[in-house]
Amino acid sequence: MSLYISLLNNMAVSFFGGILSASFCNALSTRKRKLIFIGCMVLLPLIQSILYFSKGADFVRHIYPLAVHLPLVIVLWMLTGKLLWSVFSVQAAYLCCELRRWVALATVAAFSGRQMMQDITELVVTIPALLLLLHFVSPAVRGLSDKSLREQWQFGIIPALYYVFDYFTIVYTNLLLSGSYVVAEFMPFVCCVAYLAFLLYNSKKEQMQNEMKLIRNNLDLQLSQAVREISSLRESQTLTRQYRHDMRHHLQYVSTCIENGEVEQAQAYISGICKEIEAQKVQIYCENEAVNLILSSFAGRARKKEIEIKIQCAIPADLTVSESDLCVLLSNALENALHACVPLAAEGRSCEIDVNFYERNKHLFLQVVNDCKAPIKFQNGIPVSDMEGHGIGVQSICAIVQRYGGVFSFAEKDGKFTLRLSL
Repeated sequence: MSLYISLLNNMAVSFFGGILSASFCNALSTRKRKLIFIGCMVLLPLIQSILYFSKGADFVRHIYPLAVHLPLVIVLWMLTGKLLWSVFSVQAAYLCCELRRWVALATVAAFSGRQMMQDITELVVTIPALLLLLHFVSPAVRGLSDKSLREQWQFGIIPALYYVFDYFTIVYTNLLLSGSYVVAEFMPFVCCVAYLAFLLYNSKKEQMQNEMKLIRNNLDLQLSQAVREISSLRESQTLTRQYRHDMRHHLQYVSTCIENGEVEQAQAYISGICKEIEAQKVQIYCENEAVNLILSSFAGRARKKEIEIKIQCAIPADLTVSESDLCVLLSNALENALHACVPLAAEGRSCEIDVNFYERNKHLFLQVVNDCKAPIKFQNGIPVSDMEGHGIGVQSICAIVQRYGGVFSFAEKDGKFTLRLSL
């Protein structure tokens, strides 16, 4: 009886590993593939049974890689055209067989059972374990089959090491049972190395994601800034056309004032028109055109919100800092200052933004001081916000300054927030 249960268990593990391998390889995507695979899954256990009765269980166990795993790899390779992934899939499925075996061993240990109890438990666990793995694990593994060889190796290295270790220390030798500490500690060592590699990989991946997030935020900021500038230019063109159209009426009014001897009224009228025209122009704060556009844009936004803004700027046309980084740096600093002042202005409180931006000895210096609602939370000297989407601008500023080897500082005192940076 135990012989037949053991044989049935061996056949069950073959089906378990075979179906799981095929699922990992995505080898069952078409009807033709399924029929070919079913034929192989009928043939392989049949060969295994013949060998089991003719040569014995130990013989089957020793030639299992050649009698079952190698043909399975070849079949999966023929169905998918992916040799390396077929090998990894079979080895990963072999590793997953350890789940059913460990549950059976734990059951035997708990109830002081014997080999038959282990075989029966493995048989009972096979179907539920297979269904769980097919539902939850296979989709994720299949997604790796189209990744780069490097990522495939990252997935396959642990199953490959376990496969070699298991056969070398248990099936072909008794090293694991001999009590050798080196052998006994090998798999824990592999787990430790894999864990550390996993931590490093995730850390690097998270860093790359943060960098991509900053780049996306910077691009969004540049796009919104460009949209605002285009909008301002369109508004300026509209007003220019309007003034050109109304110029005849203005001249007639001025001429009438002069004819009637009302020179002061004519001068006041001309002065008012000039102020309106000047208000629509890009203000010239320095020699750098990009800086002028950004400062003019934010100055206009501040005036619309009834926020006083003072600007002192001396930036040359040519800089070592790229124009895109300059745009992101200055726009983020002013955007944060404006964002801090808007709630205060909405409450009717007077608030201002004071900007000092200059270049000296090929180094840029920027200081932005603005009113704010205290207190502000800081973490490692950097302001943080609990609101979703906030704080990315500060991260962008820090990233750019650090990339150029500069320094920055943030401070809040008596309701005044101060940003200083040099690069």
